[in-house]
Amino acid sequence: MKIIIAPDSFKESLSAECAAMAIEDGFRAVFPELEAVRLPVADGGEGTVDALIAATGGHRIDIEVTDPQGHRVRGFYGVNGKGDCAVIEMAAASGLMLVPAGQRDPLAATSFGTGELIRHALDGGIRHIILGIGGSATVDGGIGMVQALGGRFTDAQGIDLPWGGAALAQLAAIDLSQLDPRLAQCRIEVACDVENPLTGPCGAAAVFGPQKGASVQDVQVLDAALAHLAAVIFRHLGVNVLEWPGGGAAGGMGVAARLFLRGNMRSGIDIIMDAIGLDEAMQGATLVITGEGRLDQQTINGKAPVGVARLAQRYHVPVIGLAGILGEGVEVVHQHGLEAVFSILPRLAPLETVLEQGEENLRYAAQNLARVYRLGMKASS
Repeated sequence: MKIIIAPDSFKESLSAECAAMAIEDGFRAVFPELEAVRLPVADGGEGTVDALIAATGGHRIDIEVTDPQGHRVRGFYGVNGKGDCAVIEMAAASGLMLVPAGQRDPLAATSFGTGELIRHALDGGIRHIILGIGGSATVDGGIGMVQALGGRFTDAQGIDLPWGGAALAQLAAIDLSQLDPRLAQCRIEVACDVENPLTGPCGAAAVFGPQKGASVQDVQVLDAALAHLAAVIFRHLGVNVLEWPGGGAAGGMGVAARLFLRGNMRSGIDIIMDAIGLDEAMQGATLVITGEGRLDQQTINGKAPVGVARLAQRYHVPVIGLAGILGEGVEVVHQHGLEAVFSILPRLAPLETVLEQGEENLRYAAQNLARVYRLGMKASS
């Protein structure tokens, strides 16, 4: 019997790799001769680097980069087992978690460090980059990233703009003559699961600004600055970016990644499944097990377990989901390929205890699932 084990991380408890190992251990206790294919997944957000490394036998690269406040910090990215693809989490250099809550200021925060990660990957000969743009602290339209890669954004006096979203209001000219030429040789995939435009009531500043520390007044300043950026882009490059779906993702990084990096924006889980070869692994599988920390009605909106289930449906392979919590509206996942879902919690306990016992609970839940599966095999024989 061949099963595919493809969970996302159980946040604050287990990485996707550890979750996959726990599930395999539980199943192997019942089926010792099991053929298990562990392919931990992610949806482009936190944990994407670790998932790619674990699934492909890759490695992590740590380098010094610029954080959103301009400080030098340790950032990282991953390279797959073949050494030809880098996966970069924007959050590793430009993430909200790098800035203490009381110091968050999207008016000044920069995405420069993300560009430094990309440049380092290019220096290493990488020409296929997966860029996950979740969890950013910035609303700078991705301009900081482009500056790190050689692009110039200047004011009316020809002076380079300072970092941050507020400075975009002073933008007068865009010079791409020194943009890293290696980008033209690259295949860049951008993991993006939102369709917010750059500006307006559903735009980058209005929707994502407050969670990054923007006040009501800050949101107005940032929205106007991003609108001005779009106007200058249209004037200099002849491209209208205001209507681009996903252009407002990660504080406008969606526009910069698509326009300046020529990135292809796709669902994060689809990108990762392609990168780890999940499609090929489905051949001959009899069961798929996926899961993450919480399954609920939001799971169908670009989350990893439903992405895995939809792929499995093409091969008519049944999928079972395991989660720490089954939240409101979870039954909707059954319409998207998850045949059954189970919580791994054996008893009520404080959150701290639940997180500490995640591996043990997941292993035991997988073992019980294997026992039920074995009963079904006996009943049908």
